[in-house]
Amino acid sequence: MKGEKGRSVEEKYTQWKSLVPVLYDWLANHNLTDGSVPNTLVIANCEVVKPRVAAAEHISQFNEEARSPFVKKYKTIIHPGEVNRIRELPQNSKIVATHTDSPDVLIWDVEAQPNRHAVLGAADSRPDLILTGHQENAEFALAMCPTEPFVLSGGKDKLVVLWSIHDHISTLAKEQGPTKSPGSTGTSTKHASKGGGGNDNHVEGPSVEARGIYQGHDDTVEDVQFCPSSAQEFCSVGDDSCLILWDARAGSTPAIKVEKAHNADIHCVDWNRHDINLILTGSADNTIHMFDRRNLSSGSPVHKLVGHSAAVLCVQWSPDKSSVFGSSAEDGILNIWDHEKIGKRQDTTGLKAPNAPPGLFFQHAGHRDKVVDFHWNTSDPWTIVSVSDDCESTNGGGTLQVIKLPPLSI
Repeated sequence: MKGEKGRSVEEKYTQWKSLVPVLYDWLANHNLTDGSVPNTLVIANCEVVKPRVAAAEHISQFNEEARSPFVKKYKTIIHPGEVNRIRELPQNSKIVATHTDSPDVLIWDVEAQPNRHAVLGAADSRPDLILTGHQENAEFALAMCPTEPFVLSGGKDKLVVLWSIHDHISTLAKEQGPTKSPGSTGTSTKHASKGGGGNDNHVEGPSVEARGIYQGHDDTVEDVQFCPSSAQEFCSVGDDSCLILWDARAGSTPAIKVEKAHNADIHCVDWNRHDINLILTGSADNTIHMFDRRNLSSGSPVHKLVGHSAAVLCVQWSPDKSSVFGSSAEDGILNIWDHEKIGKRQDTTGLKAPNAPPGLFFQHAGHRDKVVDFHWNTSDPWTIVSVSDDCESTNGGGTLQVIKLPPLSI
């Protein structure tokens, strides 16, 4: 086999592993469940070594089929159905929301939930809250507001749904104040949610009705994101190739709609916390677009970035530098970009390719299959956790990796 496209997954992985000591300041590889045990929500601590102290031979000789000694699980929750998305509440990291194959969003207080043993046939854990409002399954689009305890979701019903869980924060996390949010329903009732995966198991728990339901998409909503500075402004993308900006104060119809933001389904969106005018989108057309919301009426992105050979699944701005962001895709690659480098002569540390796409300065190729999600660590600069679905390539479950970019690549 010749050329980049002709190389097997195994060949690419072997080459990447040989370069690990050069490319990274630190790396941990951790294998996940293969599906022979119940679906779980796992809470773990990960030890990340100090910068520039990890021995090269140590980080290159990890056992790729074992669980990492640096990742230490301390609690397991038996989740009703597959966990498609996890998002934590910025005001309280103990509160997380999950999406599964059902219309509802499940809210968990991971500190208060009992620790469970993931054995076959174990009963599902009970969520602390169930957010209702979708008419069909809402499987992936999920976001938590950075300024208030609001939750945003999108689903197959083409709807964007907004909730406030402010009235219930005092119950879920006692350290939070009981201040009531204006406009909140303030009610909680018993609700039976159908479990994920198409089974007939029902999950019971107190429910919260939607604060707002927003219509504007013509197909499944794939991702949603809040404006970093406002709980009333948010955006969404979907299989209709549209990017929509919403303002809850102005009603339930789109504030701005970009009809053809990409040439295919749009899978992901993120809003820059340092510059709220910049919005990223990733698509099944393998590209990433960067939009300036001050010029959305033109429908044209500020930049079109091409660095993946398959559908882009996740994009996220870096918390450490306003111009840097990451993207992951079905090609198993996690790319790190800096849009300020576009048009400038540069060396691509971590890529070492003379024909590197403009703006791309680091490429993580440690996964064997599609990288379905990743996150920057807001407490440890330039540290990233990524997860891949490796079932097809390894006959196993998934892989979690934690990497720390070396100073020379930043």
